[in-house]
Amino acid sequence: MADYQSYLILFLTGALTSIFIIFRLSRPKSHLPPTPFAFPIIGHLHLLSPTPHRAFHNLSLQYGPIFRLFLGSMPCVVATSSQTAKELFKTYDDVFLDRPHNSSMDYISYGGKGFIFAPYGSYWKFLKKTVMSELLNGKTLDSLLPVRHDETNRFIECLSQKAKVGESVELKRELMKVTNNVISRMVMSKRCSDDQEGDAVDIRKIVIDIAKVMGTFNLSDNVWLCKNLDLQGNGKKCEAIRARFDGLIEKIMREHEEARELNEESGQVKDLLSILIDISEDENMEMKLTKENIKAFILDIFGGGTETSAVTIEWALSELINHPNILKKAVEEIDQIVGKSRLLQESDVPNLPYLQAIVKESLRLHPSAPVIQRLSTQDCTVGGYHIPAKTTVFFSIWSVGRDPTHWENPLEFRPERFIEKHLDVRGQHFHFLPFGSGRRMCPGVSLGLMVIHVTLGSMIQCFDWMARKDGDLTSLDMEEGVGITMPRANPLVCVPVARLDPIPFSTATTKSGL
Repeated sequence: MADYQSYLILFLTGALTSIFIIFRLSRPKSHLPPTPFAFPIIGHLHLLSPTPHRAFHNLSLQYGPIFRLFLGSMPCVVATSSQTAKELFKTYDDVFLDRPHNSSMDYISYGGKGFIFAPYGSYWKFLKKTVMSELLNGKTLDSLLPVRHDETNRFIECLSQKAKVGESVELKRELMKVTNNVISRMVMSKRCSDDQEGDAVDIRKIVIDIAKVMGTFNLSDNVWLCKNLDLQGNGKKCEAIRARFDGLIEKIMREHEEARELNEESGQVKDLLSILIDISEDENMEMKLTKENIKAFILDIFGGGTETSAVTIEWALSELINHPNILKKAVEEIDQIVGKSRLLQESDVPNLPYLQAIVKESLRLHPSAPVIQRLSTQDCTVGGYHIPAKTTVFFSIWSVGRDPTHWENPLEFRPERFIEKHLDVRGQHFHFLPFGSGRRMCPGVSLGLMVIHVTLGSMIQCFDWMARKDGDLTSLDMEEGVGITMPRANPLVCVPVARLDPIPFSTATTKSGL
């Protein structure tokens, strides 16, 4: 009997040991990502720079494609590879659907009541459905083609006037007028950036100020000792920005409410703001929209589409000025396909593969959102490392676009790479994610690309560009500035030199209703 018990004990011990070993071998690694040395209170803040994406990239060279940081008391994970991108935005997309909050964002966005910063759930789904069905669907974009053409023509005519007198142009300022007016006319049927209109509502400046304050690291959000202190003045700046926007949007909403009956009688197509006001007054809607919901939603649309497109065009033209051989090939393609008797139009873009490749290459090197932020809603394993719930994840689109394992000579501006191999911008190729990926990727991809291609193409079709008034064509600096959209450190100021006179046929295009 004793022998039987001994054998039984040995058998059970061996079985349990085998099960334990098998379980340990099959179990995914759950250890935390590596982390640099941290100081008390400030954590790893001393490792950051005014351009965090570069700091993250340099740290990844030492600690690998996924590592852990403490920004003050806030636990963070930084991911910089295409493999981690696939896990974050595909495998575990449902875990990383929320965005982290901070005091600046919360205040400016009316407590995250808009589309960009709302937590994932029924409200966010309702807003996405609204923006996609009412503003960014194919039918609406097609119906608003004359609006985009008109703004492009106005821009080209402005440049033509500058060219006639040899006057320089600060391009980002003028480009933001184009992008801001396109969005403004789609959203609320009026131009909001026109220096000639005394009663014009200039949201453009508000968008610039928001990008600056959101791109500034706020100690009060991350260092617990500073929680109730506004050491950098961000709180006051946010209060001033929201007060300015609130006054502007209140005025516009009153005008829309007063004009609604007249518009309905005349059969005029409703803009997005009118649609949102109707929804807010409809007791049968699945979601109840308040005034603050509408204000936050409209602000998100302006913030998400105004500066991003302008910055992308500015970087692309900067690269073309620095690479005259590439610029020459682009102009030759446009001359061959479009000719010199009319302005380039959206319908021409599918037949201009080199122009498309230039835009993609510029987005690879200069993504308008160099870092994507997500918040984990539950524990998971990414890259073999344990990511606890409520961890802020910074994913570096900038690093992935320069990864030598995917890109030959990654620092070289070479559009041909996108001719040789087709890569889409819509989040399916995880080493090229200029608009993000997953359910929370940028919804305005189609509209943004339309504006970028036509505006950049028209600029190089109609003008040669001198980087300096004295004709010195030495290379432009490509230093990056501070801000969530990664602007140039030094604004691109150029003198346009007319290749052809665009005014006669741009005017004809406008009159024809195109």
